[in-house]
Amino acid sequence: MILAEKIVLLRKKIGWSQEELAEQMNVSRQSVSKWESTNSIPDLKKIIMLGELFNVSTDFLLKDENEEFDTPNEKKESGSVQISLEQAAKYIENKMEVSDLITKGVMLCVCSVVPLFFFLAMAETNRLNLTGNIAAAIGVMSILVMISIGVSFFIKTNQYKSDIAVIDYEAFELAYGVHSVFKEKLKQFRVTYNRRLSVGIFMFTISFVPLMFVSMFFSGSDIILMMLIVLILMIAAGIYIVAPVSAKYEAYNNILKDSCLDTVKSKRTKRAGKLAAFYWPLLTATFLGWSLWTMDWGVTWIIWPVGAVFFVALVGLMELLDKEEL
Repeated sequence: MILAEKIVLLRKKIGWSQEELAEQMNVSRQSVSKWESTNSIPDLKKIIMLGELFNVSTDFLLKDENEEFDTPNEKKESGSVQISLEQAAKYIENKMEVSDLITKGVMLCVCSVVPLFFFLAMAETNRLNLTGNIAAAIGVMSILVMISIGVSFFIKTNQYKSDIAVIDYEAFELAYGVHSVFKEKLKQFRVTYNRRLSVGIFMFTISFVPLMFVSMFFSGSDIILMMLIVLILMIAAGIYIVAPVSAKYEAYNNILKDSCLDTVKSKRTKRAGKLAAFYWPLLTATFLGWSLWTMDWGVTWIIWPVGAVFFVALVGLMELLDKEEL
């Protein structure tokens, strides 16, 4: 089998057109067409790129007598499922659908206290003809309804369980070329992931600022309650920014498994993101519990600047412990 035939065979195994292969190789479609029609031969650099892209050895590509696929770096595990490019792409799509449902559920749960704060603020200013008891009753009912809807989103994720189980929980091997494709996709996506994760963590960190300034210069409880709404919405916005990119990044890594090596920066941001997903909802719950117990909103806001500094300290401690392990 000559080189041209091998290129055609490998390209079709992945399911690429000549245009798609040309894009991966950073050449024109005409160049690929000439390779496959034996009108030209790719140079050595392109042959090495083809070997990496198709996950085959250059020896297999160059020697006509080699007609069996030689993939020395591919793990052959008995009983493992082979994942094609289409299956891997579908897995990413399903993971994003699951992430969308989870994000909606989390945002509804986080924002469930917003109506309570709003109606309490209206009652404080005698607007909407609400008394404190009626405002509290409406707010509590809103919390129950929003949390119920949020839980329904969590339950809907079960419909994707069987579709993602193979890659998430079972042994599998990637078909020819799939590893190279998703390694390149992850490389391109990492910039977006780091940027959006940084923006989300920044929003978590500064979410207390409006409440802090209002508490320092104003004493009205209605204004403080409105700033609490702003705080909750900023946290929800941070979750909306962070959750989808984190899910997509995790999906790429699940496909590549331990073959993907993260950069130092991406490891740092990934650890910070996992910590933030646990830390800020916990801090919010502590703040709400303390504030509703004491009803001293002008004092309890102090938990936010202290919590922000403590969060930065925890991230620094994680970095220190990681270096000591190395």
